[in-house]
Amino acid sequence: MKNKINILLSGGGTGGHIYPAIAIANELKLRYPNANFLFVGAQDRMEMEKVPQNGYDIKGLWISGIQRKLTLKNLLFPIKLLSSLYRANKIIKQFNPNVVIGTGGFASGPTLMRANAKGIPTLIQEQNSFPGITNKLLSKKADKICVAYDGLERFFPKDKIVKTGNPVRQDLLDIHSKREEGISFFGLNPNKKTLLVLGGSLGARAINNLIEANLDWLVENDLQIIWQTGKLYQQEYQKYNQKEGVQTHAFLNKMDLAYAVTDFIISRAGAGSVSELCIVGKPTIFIPSPNVAEDHQTKNAQAIVDKNGAILLKEKEVAKFKEVFKDLLENPKKQQELSENIKNIALPNATKNIVNEVERLMKL
Repeated sequence: MKNKINILLSGGGTGGHIYPAIAIANELKLRYPNANFLFVGAQDRMEMEKVPQNGYDIKGLWISGIQRKLTLKNLLFPIKLLSSLYRANKIIKQFNPNVVIGTGGFASGPTLMRANAKGIPTLIQEQNSFPGITNKLLSKKADKICVAYDGLERFFPKDKIVKTGNPVRQDLLDIHSKREEGISFFGLNPNKKTLLVLGGSLGARAINNLIEANLDWLVENDLQIIWQTGKLYQQEYQKYNQKEGVQTHAFLNKMDLAYAVTDFIISRAGAGSVSELCIVGKPTIFIPSPNVAEDHQTKNAQAIVDKNGAILLKEKEVAKFKEVFKDLLENPKKQQELSENIKNIALPNATKNIVNEVERLMKL
């Protein structure tokens, strides 16, 4: 290994690609305090803000995905790709990394392509049970592919796959000791059951509409509700803070405390959320977004449901919500089964396991 360790990471577009990359970088920094880190992202996406907020440098590529319908943006794609390959090549040449790590997103394609062409070891971290086009293409040349689900040999070379799980925030590993702190923080009644509603950082219109339509019924069933509406919808729904037992939040900055106090969860099924909820181990109803590439949220949720670890309710099925939730609410045995089964799927040491693989590549 070189005396000077340079680690290049690329991932972005959504928090599901950005935060795993940051978690991997943080663990590597613990092991190699003197290493140099550089991120590569898409120049107009959220990683350009979030990565520096977490203390790392980032360079941007002029890159975006291909639209599913015919648009003028698609005509620009070949030009953007060539531009990004050229810039990624320049960044790699200047930074001279020991290893390049891709966690998905538009920028990881050109970055890992150029790294592979130069013979630099590369690792892909695939969060979903159904990979996107970029990672499928990159897998042919990647040295190692870290996955969170079984059955990915359908898409990737079997001899390169290591099942590690997805990186999650470490403060979730001991939430069961934080219940009293959480009750105080959120001002909850300790004698009532709590429902936590999660729609992602921006929010989920379908989930918000569902909760609004059933709010009185939920409160009548003696539930108190922590409702994360997302920043796009907070103004619209904050009027419900006046309702006893209901609180709305654009964001939940203390996710560990929210998970600690909750008894039931309704959530989208992004890869990061699913991995966290496996560790949290509470009875969960997944309502996946149908508006994502390859419908991967439904596939993420289905992988848990197949092991009797959660309930899947598709957006087109929300008319059945009362029936499904009432059955869960009145069935302690089912609650316990779901909790135990989803916990059995958890991989809490994912970040460390991924970094172990990165170390092996650097030593090669």
